[in-house]
Amino acid sequence: MNWLLVVAGAMVGAPLRYLTDRAVQSRHDSVFPWGTFVVNVVGCLVLGLLTGAAVAGAAGSRLQLLLGTGLCGALTTYSTFSYETLRLAETGARLHAAANVVASVAAGLGAAFAGVTLAEALWA
Repeated sequence: MNWLLVVAGAMVGAPLRYLTDRAVQSRHDSVFPWGTFVVNVVGCLVLGLLTGAAVAGAAGSRLQLLLGTGLCGALTTYSTFSYETLRLAETGARLHAAANVVASVAAGLGAAFAGVTLAEALWA
């Protein structure tokens, strides 16, 4: 039965990822992969919030499966991040490639930390 929660979350996360990526990318005339950056940072924030809620006892295992594994698993994408970074480097946009790596890691960690901190404030 748990797999249905993961599937349900993924059914929302995958189209949300695609639509968000297209919407964000269409607003930026840049080689920088803003769409992937945004979905990954948002996913880190949601997962941080969910983790903080679980630690505080406000989120059970079913919600973790639905939102953490299903939604965030389908929303975020390490493979696309890696591919886009590699393509930037191969096409000579090495500064953009390096910026993508540094900014994605820093913003992702910051968003996860912010999510945990927000959860602690809400449920402590």
